[in-house]
Amino acid sequence: MASGSGARGEMQAYVRELVDPVVRYASAGGARIRLGVNAAHHDDTAADLEGYARPLWGLAPLAAGGGEFGHWELWARGLAAGTDPGHPEYWGTATGIDQRTVETAAIGFALALAPEKLWDPLSGKERDQAGAWLASFLGADTPENNWNFFPVLVSLGLDRVGYAHDRDARHARLDRLETYAREDGWYADGNTAQRDYYIPWAMHFYGLIYAALAGDGDPARAARFRQRAADFAPGFRHWFAADGAAVPFGRSLTYRFAQGSFWGALPYAGVDAVPPGEAKGLLSRHLRWWRERSALTSPDGVLTIGYGYPQPAVAEQYNGPGSPYWAMKAFLPLALPADHAFWTADEEPAAELPETLAQPDAGAVLMRSGGDATLLSGSQHNLWARGGAAKYAKFAYSSRFGFSAPVDGLGPEPGAYDSVLAVSDETHGEGEEGAVPRHFRVREEQHDPAVEDGDTVRSTWRPWPDVEITTWLTAAAPWHLRTHRIRTGRALYTAEGGFAVDRDAGLTRREENEGGAVTVTGAGDLSGLRDLDGGRSGRVLDPLPGTNVLARRTSLPVLVGQLPPGEHWLRCAVLGAGAAGAAAWERDAPEARH
Repeated sequence: MASGSGARGEMQAYVRELVDPVVRYASAGGARIRLGVNAAHHDDTAADLEGYARPLWGLAPLAAGGGEFGHWELWARGLAAGTDPGHPEYWGTATGIDQRTVETAAIGFALALAPEKLWDPLSGKERDQAGAWLASFLGADTPENNWNFFPVLVSLGLDRVGYAHDRDARHARLDRLETYAREDGWYADGNTAQRDYYIPWAMHFYGLIYAALAGDGDPARAARFRQRAADFAPGFRHWFAADGAAVPFGRSLTYRFAQGSFWGALPYAGVDAVPPGEAKGLLSRHLRWWRERSALTSPDGVLTIGYGYPQPAVAEQYNGPGSPYWAMKAFLPLALPADHAFWTADEEPAAELPETLAQPDAGAVLMRSGGDATLLSGSQHNLWARGGAAKYAKFAYSSRFGFSAPVDGLGPEPGAYDSVLAVSDETHGEGEEGAVPRHFRVREEQHDPAVEDGDTVRSTWRPWPDVEITTWLTAAAPWHLRTHRIRTGRALYTAEGGFAVDRDAGLTRREENEGGAVTVTGAGDLSGLRDLDGGRSGRVLDPLPGTNVLARRTSLPVLVGQLPPGEHWLRCAVLGAGAAGAAAWERDAPEARH
């Protein structure tokens, strides 16, 4: 986005650029927008509603701020058809915990911000039907997590259009949501250890919308929502690299630039935890980083399921073809007038931040070097989400290198074991250098996790009942250190991976086996490991294509070794850097701490 007021016009244009291609996929009545084959766990009608509703996260702020969009008639017609029980495009009602409840939030939000586009064009009968349909979700069953915000947003929309409904139910949900608050502005997303982007793009995002739209009538709660966001903001800056890239981590990666939506929600709710120019810079750089990636969209301009490129394997079981349009949350500041400080301020560059920041509530240590952001993860796990171990329980997550998700566990190449210690107790056949390990296991669920000394995360994991591994991860920018104490009742093969490097960008492969060191370089990026005990050897592997979330084809440096039953210590120093940090490899690695 440009500096000064030009950024507003560019952001408005980006909304239209993203939503205009969606129009051709709308049904005759406008209520169903089918952007592809639905392989999610919810039915096709709910998926079509998702395709209709999610663009509203960007369209509503666009309209509220006076921006133009040429297809509002389609969305108004769709609201009338989708809420009419007698219409063939009727969306249906919620049955238990239902995806429809999620999508009503976007409609309620749009009614609250731009009723003249969606509500005013409807006839009296159509308004009655739309209001009744939305109100039916106020008491819908929801999981004990951020879903409790969805009926709240519906209520805000019904407030704006003057449709009578029970507001007491909304306050009960808000009371429940506030019990999820934790230290330093963090929330839990229900009864879970997950601390991922659902905290900024859901818990804080919705809370700030509520504070902005209903704060006058609920000032104490609005003040709490604002204060928690203000407390959260300084630390959340560490999740973003200097170029705007966020650290890929956790589930729902296909929502992409929703990662930066928090920076637009702050000024929308009047929270000045960071100066307007800094907030503008954080959001603008993030959007630029994403916009430069042409592989985000299909040839006809529709957002795809994936992260850095179309990659259905990265999807969760609830991701349908319309799910990526949750990214439109990033456009909330378009609702602000052109003379707001967010728009009139010049974009400020990334702030100078400490090299290391411990975030105990997230069980993480954030590390910065050469403009890149790295997250060392020690306490989080998710065995429900597809690929949950890869998305939460790897040792390190990098804004530069992304991470890889396994195809299966039958060997290192399909396992794509970057930033993990993979262990196997069996082999399959013989290779040039002896037995070939198979059926590797990695850290999936941690026990007794802790953040120690302000720069280290520790956890214990048990891949088998008779194997216990305690892992310490320590920031030593631009390196990080890994120490593993392994107590095993069986012989093990081990493979410990660094960061995976894009091998489509002019790879220079180098293997350094002497002294247990291995590197891969390509297009100015370097990934390497030094074995600090000298007992392992280096290898470079080519994981299967389509495993890394940023690069389609990668090469991966690993340290490999064998362990007999007993107690063992494995220590290594790991470096992942761009051109500015690659020179660190030629210098001595930091010494082990444990």
